[in-house]
Amino acid sequence: MHSKPALILLAIVVLMFSWNVLRQVGKLRETHKNKEVQEAKVQDLEKRKARLSFEIEKLDTNAGREEIIRENFGLVKEGEKLIVIVENKKTEKIEAPVKSTRIFDFFKNLFK
Repeated sequence: MHSKPALILLAIVVLMFSWNVLRQVGKLRETHKNKEVQEAKVQDLEKRKARLSFEIEKLDTNAGREEIIRENFGLVKEGEKLIVIVENKKTEKIEAPVKSTRIFDFFKNLFK
């Protein structure tokens, strides 16, 4: 058991086990990170589910249906008026006048 070949073989086996343990620790860390990401996604989906459930409950009432119809289709009740604001898409560019300097005027007048 104390022979050199046995000790070398034992050292190789220990190194292989150590290497595999280190790889497993790396995979464990990666798995932990992935778990946190997935838990965050689950929380976002639960918030979305709660919001959608609220909107569904809102649609079960007449006031909720009326609000959605008004928002999506721009309808009004009798006696109300609708104001539509249209933005002006044309924008005029105003160029600032070029200020002439004395040196510029000198060369301009020199070549006239």
